[in-house]
Amino acid sequence: MSEYLTTRELAELLRIKERKVYDLAASGKIPCSRAMGKLLFPRRAVDSWLAGGDTGLGRPLARQASAVFLGSHDPLLEWALRESRCGLATFFDGSLDGLDRFAGGEGIATGLHLFDPATEEWNVPIVRRRFADRPVVLVEWAWRRRGFVVADRDRERVERVEDLRGRRVVPRQPEAGCQGLLEHLLARAGVAEAEIAFTVPARTESESALAVFEGKADVAFGLEALAARYRLAFVPVIDERFDLLVDRRSWFEAPFQTLLDFCRSALFQSRLAEMQGYAAASLGRVHFNGT
Repeated sequence: MSEYLTTRELAELLRIKERKVYDLAASGKIPCSRAMGKLLFPRRAVDSWLAGGDTGLGRPLARQASAVFLGSHDPLLEWALRESRCGLATFFDGSLDGLDRFAGGEGIATGLHLFDPATEEWNVPIVRRRFADRPVVLVEWAWRRRGFVVADRDRERVERVEDLRGRRVVPRQPEAGCQGLLEHLLARAGVAEAEIAFTVPARTESESALAVFEGKADVAFGLEALAARYRLAFVPVIDERFDLLVDRRSWFEAPFQTLLDFCRSALFQSRLAEMQGYAAASLGRVHFNGT
């Protein structure tokens, strides 16, 4: 059984017209993804959406989200969740995956760093489209410097996106925010994906840098902090904003408050100072507040 439903399959499941499915997707009332110009609906997220209750195929009824942190992998966030002992489990499998699972009530918060080329904004456009009528808040976590992680021998050979031609590049899974950003930069530079020798995808930022460290790839489109950890060369490309999308009710409950308290501690500030390419002076700033 496929993990995704097509528009027709979902219409048959809900016993509605396909046009209504497109309307639900456009309004963000049902979890969906887009691939090759087609809408796909994650089966698990749809099941969770239906199980949550509904009034006329509109907004699902509120229910308690699972005590899980979803979305994109961030090494500082992963460390803080563990060291704060806040009790939240983690399931990091990409920004888009996190949004789908969050929409289905599979977690209380999700991390994301999704660039919108049309507006050149981070995160807000997609959150506004999908969660405008949901009780959520989008807050800033940190700015991170992203670029090309390479071995020292290749430092002078990889300086621009065009230099990726013919090199082994470790990609991320399609749901990862940095993979979408890399594809955008390649297209803008006129570099076809067929011109790059993509390796096996890495599912976390750490795995991406480790592939270069172990010689399994020539380049990773990764974080400066992890290049420094593995003593690899780094070519800066862009500063990205990593945000947290949080269920508003869960924000005020003990697990998330424990995490926030920890982020004010001297231990957290010390760790932050060690993370090259990170800036978190505006940690907690609200960028979007749903209704």
